[in-house]
Amino acid sequence: MTGSRDPIVRLDHVSKSFGTHRVLDDVTLDIPKGTAFVLLGRSGTGKSVALRHIIGLMRPDAGRILIEGRDIGPLDARGLTEVRKHIGFLFQNAALFDSMTVGENAAFPLRRHTRLSDHEIRDRAQQKLADVGLEREFDKMPADLSGGMKKRAALARAMALDPGILLVDEPSAGLDPITSREIDELLVERKRAGTTLVVVTHNIPSARAIGDELALLHDGRLVARGTASELDRDREPLVQAFMRSQGGG
Repeated sequence: MTGSRDPIVRLDHVSKSFGTHRVLDDVTLDIPKGTAFVLLGRSGTGKSVALRHIIGLMRPDAGRILIEGRDIGPLDARGLTEVRKHIGFLFQNAALFDSMTVGENAAFPLRRHTRLSDHEIRDRAQQKLADVGLEREFDKMPADLSGGMKKRAALARAMALDPGILLVDEPSAGLDPITSREIDELLVERKRAGTTLVVVTHNIPSARAIGDELALLHDGRLVARGTASELDRDREPLVQAFMRSQGGG
């Protein structure tokens, strides 16, 4: 496994409920810096909720979220903004701004969080799009892109500020197998460049391609954690069924 063993992200006994439904139940999780960590689970098991806690969009009912050793729970909006500058988020549906060109989407974090000149911002946005193979789509509108191209553009935007952490929600959602593999390869490239990946998916082939370490979330609890080969050898029937599937439910 690559990366330092020091956790860059830590969930410390985190619980979260919506009404009477406990989505996260005393979850403790350390994610080492420079690694790709994949959180598996069926739809509705709290995977995306975990991501939203890491970026501070949700607050736990109990427990703590630590980013690089810092508890983000007590932070106000300004403090959270500073933390989020170091975290990119690739949303499941790409979530591009429909009224902006692809280039303007990639440039958005730079305009919001830096004092770079317009020329510098354009150059950086062009480079980020080139990194994902979209250098020719700078002036196109999101509506003119395929699903895979939208996901690439969203990845360029998520990496605009060169964050140390990239959160990815269902990278394969809505994509054909070939395009899904292309997105997986781009994410692996980000890891090789030193970015810590936290990926939520129920797609096992994608998880195997991306993850240094995998964990299975079920009924709000972590029921297994390890490399793909370690989970393949796990005797728990739920883990076996999940790892042998192509989609994971």
